[in-house]
Amino acid sequence: MRIPLYHIDAFTGSVFAGNPAAVCPLESWPDDSLLQSIAAENNLSETAFYVPEGEIFRIRWFSPAAEVDLCGHATLATAYVLFHLRGFTGERVVFQSRSGELAVERDGDRLRLDFPAQPPEPCHAPEALIAALGHAPSEVLRSQDYLVAYPDEATVRNLDPDMEKLRGVDLRGVIVTAPGTGGTDFVSRFFVPKLGIPEDPVTGSAHCALVPYWSRRLGKTTFQARQVSARGGDLFCENRGERVSIAGRAVKYMEGTIEV
Repeated sequence: MRIPLYHIDAFTGSVFAGNPAAVCPLESWPDDSLLQSIAAENNLSETAFYVPEGEIFRIRWFSPAAEVDLCGHATLATAYVLFHLRGFTGERVVFQSRSGELAVERDGDRLRLDFPAQPPEPCHAPEALIAALGHAPSEVLRSQDYLVAYPDEATVRNLDPDMEKLRGVDLRGVIVTAPGTGGTDFVSRFFVPKLGIPEDPVTGSAHCALVPYWSRRLGKTTFQARQVSARGGDLFCENRGERVSIAGRAVKYMEGTIEV
């Protein structure tokens, strides 16, 4: 079996930055075990697979360790492949996924994701979480992940979490965030060691919680955000109530063929 493979850097305008994702177009679905093996072999935070279904596309995402319910950067990367490399001529592409219908539309030199909002709620901070992060936060909330707020950007940048301790946290992952500087509204980092991703470079799905949180906190609906991982990435976000708009750029690093 020969499967096309595209390696796309998402939420960046240049290679070697943003979040790399693999994108594999398929004509039909093989066994899940093969999809998981390909994702493990790619060893990127996510590999996206898609199959055409009439006018839309069915999309699935796999980390090196498991299938995930929602992934922003690999959806952005998939839309980039369709718009720029596979001849899709529309202005808006629609995906069906484990998280329902998702859409991506052209927005100048950016692509704009339409994702479900996941407003986080305040919660008791588990002692194991604070111990793993090594720095007491100003606030802890939860949605599908813990959202941990700190007072300043420097604290978020300098965190050096204990990944083994974070692996034992009960939710999917841990978002850390703080107010930004220099025109950036807020910054974040995202840790998901239980899915085989110690730190995700740039995470669209984390902004499904970050955008409602910062909208409530800052009293505004549009944001320029930056994920301050080592690779770093820029996201242009809007709170639309039950939906969140997340825009960014993407670039191709590599394309090839998998033979299995």
